[in-house]
Amino acid sequence: MTFSIAARCAQTGELGCAVVSSSICVTSRCAFVSPDGAVLTQNVTQPALGIQALALLAEGLDPQRAIERLLQDEPYPQWRQLSVIDAHGRSAAFDGERALGVVGRSIGQDCLAAGNLLADAGVPQAMVNAFERSTGALAERLVVALEAGLAHGGEAGPVHSAGIKVARPGYAWPVVDLRVDWGDAPIAGVRELWTRYALEVEDYLTRANAPDAAPSYGVPGDD
Repeated sequence: MTFSIAARCAQTGELGCAVVSSSICVTSRCAFVSPDGAVLTQNVTQPALGIQALALLAEGLDPQRAIERLLQDEPYPQWRQLSVIDAHGRSAAFDGERALGVVGRSIGQDCLAAGNLLADAGVPQAMVNAFERSTGALAERLVVALEAGLAHGGEAGPVHSAGIKVARPGYAWPVVDLRVDWGDAPIAGVRELWTRYALEVEDYLTRANAPDAAPSYGVPGDD
């Protein structure tokens, strides 16, 4: 039903995640980021776990301790699948015993990937390998990882939604938040969105921080 990756850029301190699923609007329920970490909560999803995990990271808990704390209070842990990475590059994961279908996960350098109802248990490792080999912006590397997961077989069935989120130190909101909520080729759709947005993301941050120095909006009536 889902395959995903959470990761950190050691150079910029950015944290991000990418996810794809056969279900509609997967990113809204499964992907959570802040300057403290990136969290994916999937399988039979409880989105509150993503919000709670980020709060625990902000308190100073490492990913393993954060997951343990979450599971203490979670009434249905057997259904949950969690992936957490923090601002130091530490990571941890949990697969409940009732995770669906073929389940896999892989932890790499500054990243971890996971999935359920996979066509091949090696999909997460293929995503980690692609991320570790890639260069450039964190968002670009996340899209590359999604493409690698799909090329390795992806889900057992067709996927319909996908997205990426990236948090940057010093910003209270995700600086990249792109998604396709329903379609026949959602990863290709996210790739197209990122290709376009990559040209302007820094301009939008300038508009927030120094509007007098920001480029023009390029719309009719904008002088």
